[in-house]
Amino acid sequence: MPAKDELARRRYEKLVERLESLMQAALKPEYEGYYGQLILGADDLAEMGELKDVRRAAREAGRRLGWKTTTHLVGNRLFALDERKVPEEIERLAGDAAAAAIDRARQESHRPRG
Repeated sequence: MPAKDELARRRYEKLVERLESLMQAALKPEYEGYYGQLILGADDLAEMGELKDVRRAAREAGRRLGWKTTTHLVGNRLFALDERKVPEEIERLAGDAAAAAIDRARQESHRPRG
């Protein structure tokens, strides 16, 4: 039995490391570690194992990154989100970026198609 426990512990640790890496890669440097999120689809979840283990590992990975991590299952996707309070200057920067993206999308939708 102890060998099985050790194997399970190593698998879990590898899962945490993988999720931490994915979460880190999804961060935008200009937001200084805030606004973290990771979205895992059905294929990702099936590959990673039991949902309860993936959720627990995602919360642990987020803690390692300094996040206040919550997980939400929506349909067949798992969202891992950083719920920390965002500093005002980062919030303003993100708001400006979102507004610029909306403006670009509107301009694209009004361009004549050739």
